[in-house]
Amino acid sequence: MPYQNVNDLVIHYEIEGDGPTLVLLHGMGNNSRSWAKQINVLKNYFKVIAWDAPGYGKSSDPEEPITEFRQFAKVLKTFLDKINVQEIYLLGHSMGAATAISLYNLYPNFIRAMILADATRGSAALDPEENEQKLKNRLYSINHLDPRKLAEERTEKLLSSYAGDEVRELAKSIMSEARPAGYSSAAYSLYHVNQMKIYPLVNVPTLILCGELDEVTPVSESEMIHSLIPKSEFVTIPHTGHLCYLEDPDQFNYHIINFLCKIEQTKRILERN
Repeated sequence: MPYQNVNDLVIHYEIEGDGPTLVLLHGMGNNSRSWAKQINVLKNYFKVIAWDAPGYGKSSDPEEPITEFRQFAKVLKTFLDKINVQEIYLLGHSMGAATAISLYNLYPNFIRAMILADATRGSAALDPEENEQKLKNRLYSINHLDPRKLAEERTEKLLSSYAGDEVRELAKSIMSEARPAGYSSAAYSLYHVNQMKIYPLVNVPTLILCGELDEVTPVSESEMIHSLIPKSEFVTIPHTGHLCYLEDPDQFNYHIINFLCKIEQTKRILERN
């Protein structure tokens, strides 16, 4: 259970396995615990690092509020520098996908390939009135609802009707750990961001994954992002919602391994030549 000091923060992270580095970025209501079924498999192929973003999980709360994804990205880069990571594969889910794009925008040579799961363009891409309402709803929920109540309300939207009781309870358990500092930072960052102009600039292989029944960031959102990223592939995970990696970890992990191992194989062939 390692920790790393980053400026005024203490960042908790999980690290397992050996090989090329794969960094996992969780979503708005989650933390590194969300990735357990990914880490358990992917560690056989990669050195897997899953952080708790500032204000989440076992990481400390930021002293000053985070309001932009580029702030998350700068903390992430400093954290990775401090643990001597020099080149990465990057997997981000939902809010984590927005952080991934911001990291690429700031440090493009640091990232070999990306996986964007159930990604969002950012709420600033929406109608201004809808964007304002989303921010108000998110801030009200985290500041006024009991954590378990918030988790129960959100989980119904995050999972498909196919999700079993065990998955539902796990999702609620993780979501109930959300704290105002982290959740509010994510809410403000989503409110301020529209990444539509960055996608065409992405020049690394990118896999875009989406739960077939995602109602939070639907398939149409991922299809739009796919159409804008030149070197992207698009895959849906059948019978899953926004938390597709929890609902069908086998399919999710298969697509990650297949995508990244093809890149590794190509790299080895080029190195031999």
